[in-house]
Amino acid sequence: MIRVLVVDDSAVVRKVLTEELSRYDDIEVVGSAIDPYVARDKIVRLKPDVITLDLEMPRMDGLSFLSKLMKYHPMPVVVVSSLTPKNSETALEALELGAVEVICKPGSAYSTRDISRQLAQAVRAASMAKLIKRQEIPGIVPPILKTEALRLQTTTHKVVAIGASTGGTTSIEAVLKCLPATTPGIVIVQHMPEYFTASFAERLDGICQMEVREAKDGDGVVPGVALIAPGNYHMLLKRSGARYQVKVKTGPPVHHQRPAVDVLFQSVARDAGQNAVGVLLTGMGADGAKGLLSMHDAGAHTIAQDEKSCIVFGMPKEAIKLGAADKVLPLTNIPQAIINALAGASKPVKV
Repeated sequence: MIRVLVVDDSAVVRKVLTEELSRYDDIEVVGSAIDPYVARDKIVRLKPDVITLDLEMPRMDGLSFLSKLMKYHPMPVVVVSSLTPKNSETALEALELGAVEVICKPGSAYSTRDISRQLAQAVRAASMAKLIKRQEIPGIVPPILKTEALRLQTTTHKVVAIGASTGGTTSIEAVLKCLPATTPGIVIVQHMPEYFTASFAERLDGICQMEVREAKDGDGVVPGVALIAPGNYHMLLKRSGARYQVKVKTGPPVHHQRPAVDVLFQSVARDAGQNAVGVLLTGMGADGAKGLLSMHDAGAHTIAQDEKSCIVFGMPKEAIKLGAADKVLPLTNIPQAIINALAGASKPVKV
């Protein structure tokens, strides 16, 4: 059983979250707290495996509490935050401070029931997560020297596709920060709710050598630009003559996800083939495993993050089991592996 403590100043939200999580046989809500001070005492007394945490609370805000918690008593935290563009930046800061997942709280407390399955999946992922202090996260390393960037082959005929879920925000940051501005176009699916992806892209854009932005339908995949699939929409790669562009569309969730990594990877395998590099990073479940295999079979260079550097070794593990990864690497080695693959010879297509 996964023991959960619900922390929220709203009595209605505490009641609804408790009822919804209690529907699952593998989850037990052991208590709730109205604010961080009450939560602190209940964490010591009840010893939960995971806490759900609101960010706007009396006496101490959620970010301050999260920072103190991760410093003095690290444990898995799922942030349940109101979904508005205004506070999505705050939710991203929560991920940086150590939260494992962020779930969007609907505007009405009663509509919190709509996120029941998503919240349960986040709690399960959090219960499996390894807690790593941000300063110890592999890949937060000095940028690649400009002389190294000059060795990179620049061409619009190359595409890098990256997929991630739990723990992926910091892993994607670690990879992109180490890639030079001349890197061929990158397409990224990170399991993340609507509106959060725009803030995530904006933040990365400010710290990476490449331009990073949320994808729009019809955007070109060009050197020096990384496109992040918008939350609640699938993103596919399409070839248009000698160029690539993305298609952003709705459609049924795949692996309970929209955007889904498999949707992107399957389209990259079909339209880019040997001209692509596929990278599957940390995450719970199997999304992206079959897509990475399709890319591998189409002649793409494929990379999976290794178990030791993953927050949750789920998606890469499933890909490795399928034989989809040419290389299994720690996060710190993945940026250079991408550069090497882009500059190297094409692989033969599996027939």
